[in-house]
Amino acid sequence: MSWTKFMADTMGRISTLQKQTPEMFAGFNTMSQAAKKNGALSEKTKELIALGIAISTRCDSCIAFHVKSLVRLDTTRAELCEALEMIGYMGGGPSIAYGAKALEAFDEFSAPSQ
Repeated sequence: MSWTKFMADTMGRISTLQKQTPEMFAGFNTMSQAAKKNGALSEKTKELIALGIAISTRCDSCIAFHVKSLVRLDTTRAELCEALEMIGYMGGGPSIAYGAKALEAFDEFSAPSQ
């Protein structure tokens, strides 16, 4: 699976929905900006939490979005793997399987051509 192609396809579908539901997206974007602001927790920490939720709900699109954000925030592979350990511990086998997907996405999005 190409995570880059998957993200492009996902963004295309989301764009189609956004055209039909602009008010919902405006609200969601406002909430997103407020939630991601650095405060007592850094944006990176918040994105790691979001990744844990994405993995536990088995949402490939959410995994891709949050991993891409973690790459943008200069998350190291070691930091991600440590978070994936905790996510796997709390979520068991399914979270381990989806954590492996997250690591695969991280490696692809971290590649020099990205």
